Parts: sequence; structure tokens; C-alpha cells
Amino acid sequence: MSLWVPGAGRFAPSPSGDLHLGNLRTALLAWLFARSTGRRFLIRVEDLDRVRPGAEARQLDDLAALGLDWDGEIVRQSERLPLYAAALDTLTDAGLTYECFCTRREIQQAATAPHGPDGHYPGTCRDLSEAQRQAKRDAGRPPAVRLRAAANEFTVDDELHGRYSGAIDDVVLRRGDGVPAYNLAVVVDDADQGVDQVVRGDDLLSSAPRQAYLARLLGLPAPRYAHVPLALNHEKKRLAKRDGAVTLADQRAAGHDPDEVRAVLARSLGMAADDETPTLPDLLSRFDPAALPRDPWIFPAP
Repeated sequence: MSLWVPGAGRFAPSPSGDLHLGNLRTALLAWLFARSTGRRFLIRVEDLDRVRPGAEARQLDDLAALGLDWDGEIVRQSERLPLYAAALDTLTDAGLTYECFCTRREIQQAATAPHGPDGHYPGTCRDLSEAQRQAKRDAGRPPAVRLRAAANEFTVDDELHGRYSGAIDDVVLRRGDGVPAYNLAVVVDDADQGVDQVVRGDDLLSSAPRQAYLARLLGLPAPRYAHVPLALNHEKKRLAKRDGAVTLADQRAAGHDPDEVRAVLARSLGMAADDETPTLPDLLSRFDPAALPRDPWIFPAP
């Protein structure tokens, strides 16, 4: 009989700005999920897109201020480009990729999407001849690289949502500017780092099936998912500066220290009474995924 050895959980912010309370709430949950199951907790900086100077350092400082610790060195996607290139080569060698010359507007204007529901790529460039592809290259249009998916749907297991099936389409693997796409990078990173537990916002739930499917094509294990409710404003939109004191720095300026902020986050998860300021060990001892709220947290509270 083989013994199960826990892998790792992770929090993977993009350094495009300060973390807001919803991000910090998800980070707290990711830490609790990992630590409560004996997993390592890793931090990965997803810096393939927009990066604002100083954002990464402020994000790490905020996590530490809440008491969250992590294992090992910080990993940055910008330092892992050879891994993504190798994965793309593996898929290409297996005949599972093709060049796509469509602009975003052309995709949005497509009337139908035969390989998925509305909003998914309609397969316009899937069966172009070599002459057609060369003509587009000669016209100066740099191609993206897409997955040639052979499935329309894939199913994953989620800690909060149970068995979840989602549509699969020909996702972008490398953008037209040569940058590896999110769906490829996250799959490669999780497998390479031994991440077998992914805790993130439930706005990414629909991405899980295509990422798990991509992992299977690459011969990589898919993680166990837990997609947690987001923090929203009263209009049920993502938190933004206009919503008030939404960052840890804002809260400090308003006179609330990190322990108080952690208590607010804990209360939003049903893990603390109104009159207590629980420590992280307190929260770890009472953490129960089954008891987590399933609805968004509306901030600020009415």
C-alpha cells in the first residue's frame, strides 16, 4: 500500500498593483487549506503581464503583515520561460497546436463558436492551409499558438463545488507577442512545483476544466481545486479604489492594524465572533472547508 505524501498549495498574485481585501482573503484561505492538510505553502508571482514597480514587494509585505508564512523561495514566471517553451514543444510535436492569426475583435465578431459556447474561440484558423498561413505571415500578422483540443468538455473535482464540468476550446498557449499564455504557464508551474491543491477565486472555476485537460495532454497531474467566493462591492462588482479602504495600506491609514484586518477577514468567513481578534493558530484550529460560505462577501459590510 502506498502512502499519500502531501504536495503543496499556493498563492499566485500578479504584481499589477496592491492586493485588496478580497485578494488577502483568498490568500488566507489558501494558507489555511494548505497548512490544515500538511502541505507546503508556496508563493508564485505571475508576472508575465503588466508589472508595476514595487507592487511585488508591497504584496509580500502585506501577506507577511497578516502573519502568513510560506515555504522556499519566491518563484516568478518571468524566470521560467524555458519550461513553458518545452511544454509547448511537447504539444506541437504531438500535433496538438496550430497558429492563429485572429485579432480579438475578429473573435468577438464571430457569429458562432463550434468548439465551445459563446465567448470561446470559434476555430477560425484551425484548418488553414500552409499557403493561407504563409499569406497571413507575409501580411505581417504575428500568430498566436492555440491548442488543438479534441474534447468539448472536461470534469474536475472541487472542494466547494463538487464535480464540475466545463467547456473546452482551443485556448491560446502562446500569445502573438511571444509571451506564454496564462493557461499554459499555470499548468506547467503547478506540476513543476508539486502543487496538488489550488485555492483561488470562483471567477476562475470555468478555467479549471481546460487547465486540467491541458495537464492531461502534457502527462501532468491535475490538482485538487477549491474555488472560493469573491469579495465584491455593493454593486456586486470587483473591489476597486472607489469602494473605500480596500487595501491593507488603506486600512492602516484608517487606524486598523493587520491583526484587526485579519479578524475582519475571519468574520467574513464565519470563523470569528464580532468581539474577537483570532490568531492564525486559532483560525487553523477551527478551519473547516465544509463550513465556508458559498456566497460572495460584500464589502464594506452593510
